[in-house]
Amino acid sequence: MNYQIPSQAPSLEELARRQQNVITASQLRARGVPTRQVSEFCRRGGPWQRLLPRVYLLQEGEPTPEQRMWAALLYAAQDGREEGGREGAVITGVAALALYGFVSMPRLPAVTGVEVLVPRQRRLKDAGQVRIRRTARALVARSVHGLACAPVARAVADAVREWTDACAFDTGLVGPGLLRSLLREAVTRSQDGCTVRELLAELRDAELLEEPRVRAAVDELLAAERESVFLRLGELIDEWLLPVPLTGPELRMRGGTYVAVPDLYWPEAGVAVEVDSELRCVSEGEAAWVRGGQHRMEYLGVRVVYVSGLRLATEPDVVGGELREAFVAGGEDVVELVVTER
Repeated sequence: MNYQIPSQAPSLEELARRQQNVITASQLRARGVPTRQVSEFCRRGGPWQRLLPRVYLLQEGEPTPEQRMWAALLYAAQDGREEGGREGAVITGVAALALYGFVSMPRLPAVTGVEVLVPRQRRLKDAGQVRIRRTARALVARSVHGLACAPVARAVADAVREWTDACAFDTGLVGPGLLRSLLREAVTRSQDGCTVRELLAELRDAELLEEPRVRAAVDELLAAERESVFLRLGELIDEWLLPVPLTGPELRMRGGTYVAVPDLYWPEAGVAVEVDSELRCVSEGEAAWVRGGQHRMEYLGVRVVYVSGLRLATEPDVVGGELREAFVAGGEDVVELVVTER
């Protein structure tokens, strides 16, 4: 029989080193520090100070930006357990993006408020510069400088929601240029970034796409993403010696019934290409409209090739071969369609 020896809890000195001298009351109590001693050390002129309810800094002087983040996280993570683990909270919004090192966001020393995500059932109030945001979803954390942060897409959505709640767009504190820069940086970072799909999902879940300024910035982002994908796809079509397809033609039946507007179309072969459909669809209604057109094309015999920007970047030869194969095979019993170039 195997026996697992419980790991020993870190000492106060070790824990203070890990958490940059920021400690909770429960952590102090678990290490034998009486409440009376904590109160005495935190008096005016004492060696410790109270940063937030039940959160202390074991040193004198102003806390560093990182120590303020630790205090916010530990305050929000406390749930009455002896050790006060940190899995019950994650930093999000502008503070998280500053920790990630976003160049479009203020540097960490300039971040004043800290927004922290906690489970919906937690009973916890805002304290000091810490703002509590509850979520019904399971918390997902990324370790950034040892601190638990929300994934980039969620942090961006919460940052935009911070600005919306504070009427920052209306007052001019946040302009459209900053919003566009933030969205663009989120999807183009080589590390600690997110995909367009992930970003759209978070913005949609937060109901931020209904905000006109956000919707305009998202539309611009999607247009830029699609343009870059189309440029690479055009190069690939040339490399595989395929004819130049029509771009965005409108397809109708002879009687005038609307069919679809594919991204690319070879009328001589009855082959359509659809590129990253989610980059065309911000709302579910738009997505349903695009899917309907794709289904109608397939029903009428058009061969539809679906191409993603990710596969185009990572497997260009595979995508080129699929396009070539589809063009050679052509559509199957394609109904005669009226093609109108737009």
